[in-house]
Amino acid sequence: MVQLALCCGCKHALKTTINPIQSVIIWQTISRLFLLVLILSCASARAQDTPQTPKPNSLERKAIIDTLRAPVEKELKQKVVFRIRRLKVQNGWAFVQGVPQQPGGKPVNYRITQHQTAIEAGAFDDGILALLRKEKGEWRVVVYDIGSTDYPAEYWQLKYKAPPGIFR
Repeated sequence: MVQLALCCGCKHALKTTINPIQSVIIWQTISRLFLLVLILSCASARAQDTPQTPKPNSLERKAIIDTLRAPVEKELKQKVVFRIRRLKVQNGWAFVQGVPQQPGGKPVNYRITQHQTAIEAGAFDDGILALLRKEKGEWRVVVYDIGSTDYPAEYWQLKYKAPPGIFR
């Protein structure tokens, strides 16, 4: 028999007796809870080690896209929404590949932007590529490229040390 004294800090203690079977059951329960917490922690860490695509309308997806929207609208001198082709997140990094559009789905008016010259020269793709980083709980744009006919992902991965999985 094990005697257990339970007290709330006062001078009166509640004493109870636990038999060996109860003691084993308590320790088995505690051990199982500890193992469950450990498994869940490992699963959570593993999930962050593989690229994920935030679900449409999720808070994370909205935060990433809204963060990207501000500098893009400034550069394009008009309101934009994005048609997302790819969005991958891993370990605080996000890679976005998509197409900026006007609200309602109309193409962006590039005539009022710096990109018109590249369009006239035939050296413009209307897509956008962007790399973002989450720091102190907030997403920030590391780099983005509108209209690139090249795919800078490998260069970005090396330069900024972003996880390669988000670019695949």
